[in-house]
Amino acid sequence: MVHRVPYTGAGQQPDDEKKKTAVVEGIQQFGQPNVAAAPDTNIFCLTIIGQIEGHLVLPPQNKTTKYEHIIPQLVAAEQNPKIEGVLIILNTVGGDVEAGLAIAEMIATLSKPTVTLVLGGGHSIGVPIAVSADYSIIAETATMTIHPIRLNGLVIGVPQTFEYLDKMQDRVIRFILNHSSISEQELKSLMFKTGELTRDIGTTVIGADAVTKGLINRVGGISDALRELNRLIEERKQLQAGGGVGI
Repeated sequence: MVHRVPYTGAGQQPDDEKKKTAVVEGIQQFGQPNVAAAPDTNIFCLTIIGQIEGHLVLPPQNKTTKYEHIIPQLVAAEQNPKIEGVLIILNTVGGDVEAGLAIAEMIATLSKPTVTLVLGGGHSIGVPIAVSADYSIIAETATMTIHPIRLNGLVIGVPQTFEYLDKMQDRVIRFILNHSSISEQELKSLMFKTGELTRDIGTTVIGADAVTKGLINRVGGISDALRELNRLIEERKQLQAGGGVGI
């Protein structure tokens, strides 16, 4: 029997095929390339789409982003010397509050420059994630829904549960205030406004409105996000070259 060796193309090495396979597998599992197998680039692109899945597994028909996939990717990006900046693209309806805050905290504490780009929507717990980067951009047609924390299911011990939710609400508010230029009065006004959402309280802001209110830095698209991230990367290099402290 003759064993045929697949033709890999002129000058192409088996390692190249393995790398391509690893990239495809990363996209299939995480919705993006694994950091270790990512193409040769100094920017890592992280996508957060659908519903943010936390401690409870959501139904299989839901489009989800699992926080246990995102956290290791951020750690790997922080440790990888080839990665100089992280671009986070958001199109999420929100989801698990603690998982969303965990992702936001991870992004906010990266030593490397970060830029978030809100496309489509950055709703609910997606708001803290959107403002967690060094610089934030929102598409002109993108929306952000700001509302209080909600609880689904059976509630046992109403006073205790209310106190827990109140403290969690305060954590979300404090994070947004610390990572954006919106005032506390404006944020709470948007969060507890009635009449704009059917059977709910809260507010939806669109594109330029989010910038005007101080939530997001500017309106733009992918080219603007990459330009801003490259600017931050160059600033960090100059600070490091001059003996200063980077971003």
